[in-house]
Amino acid sequence: MAYQLDDFQKIGKEQLEAATTVTSSLAKSWQTIAAEATEYSKKSLENSSAFLEKLLGAKSFESAIQIQSEYAKNSYAGFVAQATKFGELYSNLAKEAFKPVESAIAKVQSFKE
Repeated sequence: MAYQLDDFQKIGKEQLEAATTVTSSLAKSWQTIAAEATEYSKKSLENSSAFLEKLLGAKSFESAIQIQSEYAKNSYAGFVAQATKFGELYSNLAKEAFKPVESAIAKVQSFKE
């Protein structure tokens, strides 16, 4: 099978367009991840400040233990939820990053047939 120059130019153009699309998609994914990290940091700081205020206002040792337990439980639950969300965001980022590779492999395989 003889490949023609037009075929190679067409493939090159398609790959360039795909790379451009993926690059903008990756940039958006990174912005989303950065925004999530910023938001989580803000919430964590606010929760820590609220915890400290409650702890300083505790009337008894038992009350302080109760406040600390609630804070630990809520912090852990928030961390797990955020870690899950970050996992999904990074998974989506990886899928977007490999789209050009998948596309290139599909093109090469279509020429073999």
